[in-house]
Amino acid sequence: MLFIAHCTDKADHLQVRLDTRPDHLEFLKAKGDALKIAGPTLDADGETPNGSLLIFEDKDLEAAKAWAASDPYAAAGLFENVTVKPWKHAIGGGL
Repeated sequence: MLFIAHCTDKADHLQVRLDTRPDHLEFLKAKGDALKIAGPTLDADGETPNGSLLIFEDKDLEAAKAWAASDPYAAAGLFENVTVKPWKHAIGGGL
């Protein structure tokens, strides 16, 4: 089953994101082919990261929430909010 995780950074936590990024990227790589899409959301300037959007496979909603909660960004206290929901691909590039 596919899931989205939409994560919003806490204000003034850009340095936490930058410092934790290498561990976060290793965490994402470990998900392998189950990670379909991942990247930062951006401020209106189109440059400054302010959150994350992930699309990934997992066995159920509880497993998906647990995986998102184990992200090094979450452990570092970067996120103000994390929403994990089931998602269905309908139109666009194949996942």
